[in-house]
Amino acid sequence: MPDAVVPAIRIQREDFDVAAEIAGLTKGRADIGAVVTFSGLCRDEQGRLAALELEHYPGMAEAEIGRIATEAVQRWPLQGLTVIHRHGKVRPGENIVLVVAASAHRQAAFEAANFLMDYLKSRAPFWKKEHHADASEGGWVKAKEADDEAAERWMTKPTD
Repeated sequence: MPDAVVPAIRIQREDFDVAAEIAGLTKGRADIGAVVTFSGLCRDEQGRLAALELEHYPGMAEAEIGRIATEAVQRWPLQGLTVIHRHGKVRPGENIVLVVAASAHRQAAFEAANFLMDYLKSRAPFWKKEHHADASEGGWVKAKEADDEAAERWMTKPTD
């Protein structure tokens, strides 16, 4: 029986290198046949946004993301899983979030990455505040109903 996959969870202020994260997860691994990545970037909201400020509760955010990542490795046959989420001020065009799911087959990797992103968009304990290009401070970003609806499909466990 293969070793249980332990997801790598990082919440950090500094940027990350997508290619380096994939290489680190797959190095020396001949059992991986598919790697699916999702890299979320900060948008400029049609020139209106100067930065998005992300806040979290240290410790709680890592634990909660770790809990859902552990659920992903229980639901799908993954060989590796990395989740990185930035905090602090993120400028348009910069990375915010990365999910890397590795599996022997593509479907498990796609579904696990999708599951993680639906969770991160709708339920992860982060708060986002807009800073506008005209130097004014925007308000806190409200959750989108569409993100909540997307996450609802994962509420039931898959059947065997």
